Amino acid sequence: MKFSNISNSTKNGIPSLIGDTPLVHLSKLFPEYEIYGKMEMLNPAGSIKDRTSKFIIEESLKMGLIDRDTIILESTSGNMGIGLAQICMYHGLKLHLVVDPYINLQTFHLLHAYGAKVEIVTEADESGSYLKQRIARVYELLDEYPNSFWTQQYENPLNPLTHHQTAKEIVSQLGNAPDYIFVATSTCGTLMGFADYCSLYHNNTSVVPVDAQGSVIFGGKSGKRVIPGFGASKPSSFVNREILAEPIMIEEWESITGCKQLLKHEAILAGGSTGALVAAVKKSGIMPGQNAVIIICDRGERYLDTIYSDDWIRKNYGNKTLEKINKSVHEDLVQTGVLQD
Repeated sequence: MKFSNISNSTKNGIPSLIGDTPLVHLSKLFPEYEIYGKMEMLNPAGSIKDRTSKFIIEESLKMGLIDRDTIILESTSGNMGIGLAQICMYHGLKLHLVVDPYINLQTFHLLHAYGAKVEIVTEADESGSYLKQRIARVYELLDEYPNSFWTQQYENPLNPLTHHQTAKEIVSQLGNAPDYIFVATSTCGTLMGFADYCSLYHNNTSVVPVDAQGSVIFGGKSGKRVIPGFGASKPSSFVNREILAEPIMIEEWESITGCKQLLKHEAILAGGSTGALVAAVKKSGIMPGQNAVIIICDRGERYLDTIYSDDWIRKNYGNKTLEKINKSVHEDLVQTGVLQD
C-alpha cells in the first residue's frame, strides 16, 4: 500500500540521519561566556565518527574501491568501529575490527550486535598503548584477506574532508564563524578538517587542539593513557601546525572532571574527550564577548562503568585523584551558584 500524504520530512535510511546535529548553548556550565556544544553524540550510532565512517565507506563505494565482497578493516579504540559497523551493516559489507583491552564492554557488545568481527590485541608497547600493535595486525589481515580494504582513519584524506561539512554547519547555525573551535585529538582527522575549512573560509577562527598528557601528537612524552579515543601514541599524518592554535594539554583526571561538570550543569552525559574540551575552555583564557564551540564527541552511556564510576577512577588513578575530581566538581557548582557552600 502506498501513502500519498507522507510528510516530506521523512528520511531514507539510517545514513540520512548522520550529520546536521544541533548546536546547544552551554549557558549553565559557562554562564559568563558564549560557549556552544556541537551535539555529535546525537548521530545515530552515537558519535562524530558516524560522519567519518559514512563518508569514507560511501565515497569508496562510489570510487569502486570496495564492493559487496570486500572485507573492510580498521584499527579502532571504539567509536570509529561502531560507526563503521552501522554503515557496513546498512550497505551489506563485511567488517573486521582490531581493538585493544581498553575498549569498554558496552562498545564491545555494540560491535557484535552490528555484526562486526572483533579481534583484540593483547601486547602493549613501552608506553602502555596498543595502537602500534593494532595497526601491525591490520597489515597482517591485509595479506590474509585478498579482497580487503583498510579504511585507514589515521591517513585517509577523506577523514578530515568529512568535517568541512561539520564546520560549515556550525557557521550556519551560529550565523557567523566562532572565535574558537576546541577539538579533541586522536587521529586528528576531525581537528584538521575544521582547521582546513577555517583556513580557507574563516581564518579569524582559531582551531584549538586539545590533547592528552601522555600523547605524542604534539611532541609530548609518551605515557600510559586509559581513556579511549583521546590522544595517540603515534604522531598524526594529518597535523599541520601552521593552521592550528597552540595545543592545550589535559590530564585524564581533568577530562573526567569536565565530564562530570557538563553532566551536573547541562544534563549532558558525554564521553571522555568531551570532558577534556570542557577543561580546556576553562584553561584557555577566552574573553567575555568572544564565542567558542566544543565538539560533544560521543555519548557517555558507554563510559558508565569507567569514567563515571568512582570504583574505576579509584582503581586507575587512586583515591586522592577521586577526591580531587569530586572537590573540583563541587567547587565549580558553588562558584556558579548551583550549590551553597
